[in-house]
Amino acid sequence: MRSPLQRTVLAGLALLGLAALPDSVQAYDRYSPRPPVMYPEEGQAWWMERPTYSAPRRSRGATETVGLMPRSERPTARKSRQFDPAFLPAIVEYDGSERPGTIVIDTESRYLYLIEDDGTARRYGVGVGKPGFEWAGAHTITRKAEWPSWTPPAEMRARRPGLPVRMEGGLDNPLGSRALYLGSSLYRIHGSNEPWSIGKAVSSGCIRMRNEDVEDLYERVGVGTRVVVR
Repeated sequence: MRSPLQRTVLAGLALLGLAALPDSVQAYDRYSPRPPVMYPEEGQAWWMERPTYSAPRRSRGATETVGLMPRSERPTARKSRQFDPAFLPAIVEYDGSERPGTIVIDTESRYLYLIEDDGTARRYGVGVGKPGFEWAGAHTITRKAEWPSWTPPAEMRARRPGLPVRMEGGLDNPLGSRALYLGSSLYRIHGSNEPWSIGKAVSSGCIRMRNEDVEDLYERVGVGTRVVVR
């Protein structure tokens, strides 16, 4: 025999679709442990720690969305800006045919050689012309300049409309701290404000060096020095 209060409660439960529950309402205790729900592909219970994943995001500078992947496996969009130590200056043996005092630039290996008197050469790492801007030939140094100004050629400004008509020398100038002008051409051996680009094919034909390296070379050569680009 149920009391009036019990009948009222049961009537309310019936309206909620729970009238079939026993009076004790012990069929499910919300504080009791849940049975483990297993991930079939991992064999892990739901409360076990899952791998940490990143939310879908657009990687800066990338054209593809980086999806759900472990943080340790995310690709890095930014290119490395570390200088490769393989392109540090070195003294090496030289057995070629060029006379001492000549500069020889090997565009394939990305090295510049200053031939010495004793069968050696001072070797420096360089950046060279990117595909479509490679060249080879012989010139002489016709002018030297410290912290040179830069006047981009008209065809370069046509390719890159954001370039200035002229830029004074300084730390932001892409010609760096020194420039050696080759003949009457537009090509130069010069420094760079992007030392991580040394060892790469990145320029519009000029030979670029680290500032400290071009400063060293600058003091060792003069106007009239023969430069051979291969």
